[in-house]
Amino acid sequence: MNRIKEVLHEKGMKQSLLAERLGKSYNMVNSYAANRRQPRVQVLFEIAELLNVSVKDLLIDNQAVK
Repeated sequence: MNRIKEVLHEKGMKQSLLAERLGKSYNMVNSYAANRRQPRVQVLFEIAELLNVSVKDLLIDNQAVK
């Protein structure tokens, strides 16, 4: 599970802009934000860099999910 949607909101960035900067489709980024798909590790690092956050900030601790 990830927090991409929440971090985008905190940073004031739209999914469409993130998609453009990643070179991905809006539908793909929307799937990441809605937790329907999880980005590969490399893409997760790219997202973190674009949002100027740690990769840890994009992830939900598995203990919190329980």
